[in-house]
Amino acid sequence: MKRRTFISGTVATAAATVAAPAVSRAQEVFNWRMITSWPLEFPAFQVGPGSATDLAERITTMSNGRLKVKVYAAGELAPWNEVFDAVSAGTVEMGHTAPYYWSGKKAAFAYFCTVPFGLNFQGYCSWMYHGGGKKLWDDAYAPFNLISFPSLNTGVQMTGWFRKPIETVDDLKGLKIRISGLAGVVLKSIGATQIALPASEIFPALERGVIDAAEWVGPYQDRRMGFHKVAKNYYSTGWHETAAAIELMINLKAWEKLPKDLQAIVQNACQACHLDGLTWTDAVNIDALEDMVKNHGVTVRPLPDAVIAHLKKVGLDLLAAEAEKDPLTKKVHEHYFGFKKKWSQWASLTEQAYHNSLR
Repeated sequence: MKRRTFISGTVATAAATVAAPAVSRAQEVFNWRMITSWPLEFPAFQVGPGSATDLAERITTMSNGRLKVKVYAAGELAPWNEVFDAVSAGTVEMGHTAPYYWSGKKAAFAYFCTVPFGLNFQGYCSWMYHGGGKKLWDDAYAPFNLISFPSLNTGVQMTGWFRKPIETVDDLKGLKIRISGLAGVVLKSIGATQIALPASEIFPALERGVIDAAEWVGPYQDRRMGFHKVAKNYYSTGWHETAAAIELMINLKAWEKLPKDLQAIVQNACQACHLDGLTWTDAVNIDALEDMVKNHGVTVRPLPDAVIAHLKKVGLDLLAAEAEKDPLTKKVHEHYFGFKKKWSQWASLTEQAYHNSLR
């Protein structure tokens, strides 16, 4: 009996010793900082459903405080356009920003956010989560010591605000427009001028005529910016940003130090915010658009078909040409549009057919 007691006690002690590091690691508390590219209190992106603040609170709550995330708006720890470098270097652990802001480093990065005439939200999610998109993103970011997850989405955006109506392609020539991403390159190729402006400078520039047009997000955000007060021509179609995904980028070395359960919490919180941000945006856009049309004299209409057709040809040709300049971008481009071709065939039989039936 004494021998059996000794052996069982020894085994129990050994098991406890082996388990101790795992238990200790599971109870470790991580205090992380998240910097963003958004102004303080900026709705949807910085605060509100699906925002950076919402995401940080979800992670902190779901982890029972084991992964505490504190959010810093643009300029508090780093400028809006230095998020990538700060997270890559490990100066901070997390960044909430837009992948296409960093397309100057690699043009391929834009595809993980949105590209002209690309996938809508459903198509993007299918590609990202189940079509191989996430693996491509991981491979593209790994050399920069980063891993990233979609964490917010605006869906199809509005084309923007124009001081004068757009009736033909010629009306775009010479136009000075504030617009982001590859869409600006497309417009530039047909004679427009892309103007890069931070959020705080767009309204005064449009009001004073420094720019002729401005693209931002959608009715709720645009009304808040006051664009309807100085421009009355509001165009839809959203060819330029068909499903703008915002990312939570994470320093890869920091990520690899997290226990698996905390990694799973971060991933699931991102996916929840990715959906929640989109549905909230859609809900508030309805009332904002109605208000601007009924009470502020705004005219809403799609860009003319001939203009869209021209932009599509120019845009897709430009994307293909740019992809040829870099092996990674070419790989991502071919994968993305290869998936889009197959997905579009399916969508034409389902979503598109349904929407056509409502006309």
